[in-house]
Amino acid sequence: MAFILRDAEKIICAIIFFAMTLLGFANVVVRYASNYSLAASEELLTNGFLLLTIFGAAIAARTGDHLAVTLIYELLPRPIRKLMLIIASALSILLLAASAWFTLELLSNQVSSQVRSYALQIPAWYYSVGLPFAFALVIVRYTQRALDEWRELDRENGNV
Repeated sequence: MAFILRDAEKIICAIIFFAMTLLGFANVVVRYASNYSLAASEELLTNGFLLLTIFGAAIAARTGDHLAVTLIYELLPRPIRKLMLIIASALSILLLAASAWFTLELLSNQVSSQVRSYALQIPAWYYSVGLPFAFALVIVRYTQRALDEWRELDRENGNV
């Protein structure tokens, strides 16, 4: 169970990526064999890419692999680095919380207006239901990484 909680986003990304690979491959085979494509494949793959991107961002947030320019940061004294870490983390978490909030609003609007997807004619909120959870997971992983960096700055300073 600890593995699932620790690596939830990796498991989710693997499942989504596997399903997208199968669907894309099936679409190519059908198109090659019959000159027709699976009508819903584009819709499913596009929404799969969206989920894969956000859950992938959670992986990058946890491992600290997001793009960052650290030249100036590394030249600063540790107390200023801690301040910059607090500011950057707070702004990032604020942006992610706003994204989670707006995807909840999107979900609410899609449910109340009963919007349907173009190709499959299923409720559009089916595609959006995972987005708020994905953004919340990015917040959790980003917070974990910020705490790890804070502890690392303390260790460098000899405060452990």
